[in-house]
Amino acid sequence: MSNAPVDKGRRRFLTVATSVVGGAGVVGAAVPFIASWNPSAKARIAGAPVEVKIDKVEPGQLVRVEWRGSPVWIIRRTQEMLDSLPLIEGRLRDPESREPQQPDYARNQHRSIDPEWFIAVGICTHLGCSPQFIDRNFGVAEGVDSGFFCPCHGSRFDIAGRVFQGVPAPTNLVIPPHYFVDSETVLVGEEEGAA
Repeated sequence: MSNAPVDKGRRRFLTVATSVVGGAGVVGAAVPFIASWNPSAKARIAGAPVEVKIDKVEPGQLVRVEWRGSPVWIIRRTQEMLDSLPLIEGRLRDPESREPQQPDYARNQHRSIDPEWFIAVGICTHLGCSPQFIDRNFGVAEGVDSGFFCPCHGSRFDIAGRVFQGVPAPTNLVIPPHYFVDSETVLVGEEEGAA
């Protein structure tokens, strides 16, 4: 046993140095662990709003974009398409859009903010297939020139995404939140003022 005097300065230095190194190790281990709680960049992008330039879209043309992993259709409707909407209401399952398949501002006959533009998630409400856009060259149903037809099980929707009676799809197509940034741009996936 040694009776040498205890060097308290050295002991204090070793205690502080050990604590600092240990604390740095804890922080070094905690930072990646806590960072792993944040969603990945891919996940953040998948749910992010999509800005779409619409100034070059011709009347009657459909543009497809992706939002949250689903196709979204943007159609510039012609006056002929708009004129057909009231003519078929008696053949539709939910002509007044009472089911919550759209934001309140799209709960109208044309199911949109601006009648000229139709924006919808391109997924059939029956089993999740993606219907085809039918223009005036083929016809979606008797007396209906434009709309959507799902070839998987025969569901049909008018040019406002309203489902016809007697088809497997139970509800109208979903209208995503959106707003017009200006006359040339629409933002899909966010409502105006919601930031």
